[in-house]
Amino acid sequence: MRTAAFFDLDKTIIARSSALAFTTPFAKAGLLTKRSLLRGLLAQILFTLGGADHERTERLRLQLSKMVAGWSTEQVSEIVQETLHQFIEPIIYAEAADLIDEHHRNGRDVVIVSSSASEIVEPIGRMLGVEEIIATRLKSIDGHYTGEIEYYAYAETKATAIRELAEVKGYDLTQCFAYSDSATDIPMLETVGFPFVVNPDLSLRKFAVARGWGICAFRRTVPLRDRYQFEKPEIVTAATALGVTAIGLLAVAIVRKRKRHAS
Repeated sequence: MRTAAFFDLDKTIIARSSALAFTTPFAKAGLLTKRSLLRGLLAQILFTLGGADHERTERLRLQLSKMVAGWSTEQVSEIVQETLHQFIEPIIYAEAADLIDEHHRNGRDVVIVSSSASEIVEPIGRMLGVEEIIATRLKSIDGHYTGEIEYYAYAETKATAIRELAEVKGYDLTQCFAYSDSATDIPMLETVGFPFVVNPDLSLRKFAVARGWGICAFRRTVPLRDRYQFEKPEIVTAATALGVTAIGLLAVAIVRKRKRHAS
């Protein structure tokens, strides 16, 4: 049977809300008013400090869905692609990236399961090299968002989507892993044999301890490009050495050829 590791995104893989991380580029593109931008920044502060309980998540969902009404789907995708490395890459938890690499080495698929919109989650998934994503889908008509949600990946719907994906992919959920920081993801964590809570608040920690779940502390945010800073010089040095060797051999061959002609 195949196995997988399921990761929540916001405050599990990255240190902030992925949707709110793009408020600055959206504002620069003229999609957000100053008032909307301030609301977004306030929501980000509250989300970061207070976690993501049901009430706060619902308020954020309604705010974001209304905010994007009328936006061009193509423009949003372009902005996300162009600014992904600037606004998302620096806030990825190094511990989460290490876990993703470890699960891949052990032959497991990695799946991001997020309440954020698929337009945001998909490029992040590609950047991290994950196999699948489960994300919220925003309704659009004629290339523009309506302000309605077609599918909301949240709470029990995340668990349902994981079970459905497991049926398709042949995952043995009793041997799968899941990671999340939020109590709203308890149904998702309960679907797998090896659930872990990430940076839990007191109530979620107590729940995890009572269930015998693993507890992770993610603290460091390191850009992906910096994770390989010790490998890149070696690659460059090797390439340079090969180049120097080739030039040296070519020079020797030219000298020998000239000597033969001279003689």
